[in-house]
Amino acid sequence: MTEIKAFQGIRYNPEKISNLSKVMCPPYDVISSVQQDGFYAKSEYNFIRLEHGKDKPGDHDGQNKYSRAKEFLNQWLDSGIFIQDEQPAIYYYRQEYKIQGERHSRLGFIAAMKIQDDKDSKIFPHEKTHTAAKQDRFKLWTSVDANLSPIFVCFSDRERKIEKIFITHLAITKPLFEVTDDDGVKHLFWKLDDPQLTNQIVATLASQSLFIADGHHRYEVACEVRRHKLAQITKPTGKEPFNYVMTYFTNIDSKDLKIFPMHRIVTKLPGQLSFLEEFFRMDRVKNKNDFMVLLTKAGQNEHAFGLYTKDGYLLLRLKNKALIDKTIQEGSKDYRRLDATILKYFVFDKMGVQSEDIIYTKDALEVISQVDEGIADAGFIMNPVRIQQLKAVALNGERMPPKTTYFYPKVLSGLVSHRIA
Repeated sequence: MTEIKAFQGIRYNPEKISNLSKVMCPPYDVISSVQQDGFYAKSEYNFIRLEHGKDKPGDHDGQNKYSRAKEFLNQWLDSGIFIQDEQPAIYYYRQEYKIQGERHSRLGFIAAMKIQDDKDSKIFPHEKTHTAAKQDRFKLWTSVDANLSPIFVCFSDRERKIEKIFITHLAITKPLFEVTDDDGVKHLFWKLDDPQLTNQIVATLASQSLFIADGHHRYEVACEVRRHKLAQITKPTGKEPFNYVMTYFTNIDSKDLKIFPMHRIVTKLPGQLSFLEEFFRMDRVKNKNDFMVLLTKAGQNEHAFGLYTKDGYLLLRLKNKALIDKTIQEGSKDYRRLDATILKYFVFDKMGVQSEDIIYTKDALEVISQVDEGIADAGFIMNPVRIQQLKAVALNGERMPPKTTYFYPKVLSGLVSHRIA
């Protein structure tokens, strides 16, 4: 059974921080080193110091970015930079943004979600994870004894019960804060601490299957932290804070839930591409605009992706779907028919492309510029995964290839934190 609850969030004190836009940052896993420097410079209280601190010369087991994160958290609580809400709350969160000039507004909420044992879990991941990233988060969360940023989960609410609570009780009130990030996304945040209303939200999700959209590493780390802490307790009650992980929930049925494709930049091609003609219809396209339109159109009914090299644009469309089952032996039908899976088996594996020679990006223009500047040999431009594909693969108990989806916009770090000890 899915279980969520309100929690006493730790958040910035608006009486101490007048401009909250200077102290928020994106999730750690999308921050470059240059961006990290920029967030450090924005404010001495920027959340980057907790979420994605810098390594320093002379760091060791007793003094490092993880111990410094703990010191910052405690100092900011002691000085009133951070406050902890007295009453357990669920936090509504709306993001307003534009895509190609069209306005969108995604509504969600942040609550604590009970971690489920694998055997009976109704929490479904969809993407593979990397060990190094999990080690980093484990060290951080066990140092600060807190979830600093939420995982991102989708639920179904076709009757819009949770949205109706927001419209009736919160939309007419002033948010706790409103900030605009560097991408122009506006973030608005409210606190709901009425037990009668939070219990309605809890009840709405009680029988739900949940799909992890973003934060797979963080969920697996939360499970590992729970195992680690349970081993230190003689008689656990199941109600300890570490049994829960801070989670952002949004409606999977909403038209404003956007998934961007993740493109592949190949820095080094180990061979010629002429073999592709055996499997794909290859159409040369003169310019980028026509290329993107044709790729989108082809993706509606075919398995297609774009190829960009110094010779220009090629649209690749799989000749025959029967080739999929002949070539790909592992996984379910849903997994085998992902464009990312087809690209791996029909192109990368046949060429011997190494994983270290692949760079992932959501920005198609970056693919093109990397090739134009001679940094990469080729770029593969993808269509987005559909939410129905994500659900099907997840319900099969399978994981997509790494970096297959990019949910937009990202949930800010620094909105609220959750104590796990």
